[in-house]
Amino acid sequence: MINSGFWGKLKKPFFCLAPMSDVTDAAFRYILAKYSKNRQNKDRIVFWTEFVAADGLCNKLAKKKLSHILKFSNSEKPIVAQIFGANPENMKKACQYIASLGFDGIDINMGCPDKSVVSQGAGAGLIKTPQLARKIIEAVHAGIKSAGQNIPVSVKTRVGFNKEEIDAWISELLKEDISALTIHLRTAKELSLVPANWNYIKKIKELIKKSGKDILLIGNGDIKSIKDGEEKALEYGCDGVMIGRGVFGNPWFFLLEENSSVSIKEKLKVLIEHTQIFDKELSKPKYKSFAVMKKHFKAYVNGFSGAKELRIKLMETENALQVENIVNDFLRKI
Repeated sequence: MINSGFWGKLKKPFFCLAPMSDVTDAAFRYILAKYSKNRQNKDRIVFWTEFVAADGLCNKLAKKKLSHILKFSNSEKPIVAQIFGANPENMKKACQYIASLGFDGIDINMGCPDKSVVSQGAGAGLIKTPQLARKIIEAVHAGIKSAGQNIPVSVKTRVGFNKEEIDAWISELLKEDISALTIHLRTAKELSLVPANWNYIKKIKELIKKSGKDILLIGNGDIKSIKDGEEKALEYGCDGVMIGRGVFGNPWFFLLEENSSVSIKEKLKVLIEHTQIFDKELSKPKYKSFAVMKKHFKAYVNGFSGAKELRIKLMETENALQVENIVNDFLRKI
């Protein structure tokens, strides 16, 4: 019997934060949890970490550098750690470590189309080797068990590599014990360059039904708001939806209501707070370049008078104090 863990306690449709490298780091997740998670919606929102390399976690020096990816606060729970790799033994060892950290689940990345990941045979590369993919799932279970834990395993993937190959690919995954399956409704080749094809959900649902297993299905691709997500879940019949780019610049995204009432002042104050947390916890010489924050500046600062000029100034900053001074100077003038 598949261990559903926290998945079985979620209200449907539920909403998942997509794992995005250099976006959904500990600083951004903390801000999202603070402004989007509350008692009313906590059982409908699931956070994911950025993906972490299993091979790296098996190397003492690399493990130290990657440790920030696996830091989280209780306010973010339920939270799933996402891992990638193509070496079953390393996946087992890495998941033994991850399972000891208090995560609610472990998700295996079988959908990342990045060339550096695919060239290792990991991420979307596993679509080409379904038998290895199955061994990877078994290894993750073994790692969790060896840690004395019993948390659920899920998979995030795509509908195919160069073309749609749902029947061949998804059918293989369903032979293994997974609690949830997230489908990015594009092929690896398509990246995010074409609209997500939500019509694939019906075909995948039929395969799950045919498997006789109680596996939750999560749709991913082009969700713009909570309302949009609810409508797609209802129309296509998935249990939950995953949101990626839609959360940029909007820490209020997961409130189960429209949040257009957020003022420019409030938004910019949260931008300062987000930057301060990033600078303190993640910025070099610790883990990441301060330049990582600049993709967030673009998202926070748009759609109001003077936004372009403010954005240009923020792009030249090197630390949180500079950002605070520039934003406060802007706010004094409006």
